[in-house]
Amino acid sequence: MTKARLLRGAAGAAGFLVLGELFIRFGVGEEMSFPAPSTIVFEAVRLPADAEFVTGVGTTLANWALGLLLAIVVAVPLGVLLGALTPLEHAIRPVLEFLRPIPSVAIIPLAILLIPVDELMKVSVIVYASIWPILINTLYGMRDVDPLAKESLRSFGFGSLAVLARVSLPSAAPFVATGVRIAAGIALVLAVSAELLAGGVSGIGVYVNVAGSGNRTDLMMAATCWAGLLGVLANAALLAGERRLFHWHRMRTGATES
Repeated sequence: MTKARLLRGAAGAAGFLVLGELFIRFGVGEEMSFPAPSTIVFEAVRLPADAEFVTGVGTTLANWALGLLLAIVVAVPLGVLLGALTPLEHAIRPVLEFLRPIPSVAIIPLAILLIPVDELMKVSVIVYASIWPILINTLYGMRDVDPLAKESLRSFGFGSLAVLARVSLPSAAPFVATGVRIAAGIALVLAVSAELLAGGVSGIGVYVNVAGSGNRTDLMMAATCWAGLLGVLANAALLAGERRLFHWHRMRTGATES
């Protein structure tokens, strides 16, 4: 079924590009100064040969990976702790609900003022944005643990830490993985957004800014397409890992591939 989904997705993308090409070429004419999809695709294919762009991609991915890793290190233990200690979770929940809806992009100007080190500032906003989906999914995973399984283990004399390690953490792991996958997309958005707003020496967002200053809309859109493609590839890789590691969870919940 996965092959059929890929074919449908490819057909949809091709149809969108054809419609966009026709609209730009014949719909708006010279009234709109925007490159046709064929021009954008042509430049996107050429970008991997651009050393400056490749360096920028490396910088963006490095910040993305570091920020996502730090978010996992912070959010997973915190989610497990709050999920295991209900009174603590109830006490901290109002603070979490206050901070979570704040748009992560909106804190970038504040981060620029408070954190003078460029790379540290960018990684910090990535961490802030990525923490929430991981933390919330970890909490949900801890709540979804079968209480009968925990009581059964306790009846055999196992302590709280053993129950946590043998039942709660394995049961919550698929939820954590889903949170990480969602956070990966958010982290990439923040990585590029921070570069767009804060500038810097290198990065996809920096490359877009430079192309924009030269009125190269085609290069701007081509670099943006690459950012989107990187997001798709990261999501696909993490989703494949979820399916391989947690196939038992999909069978238990009745999830099927379409």
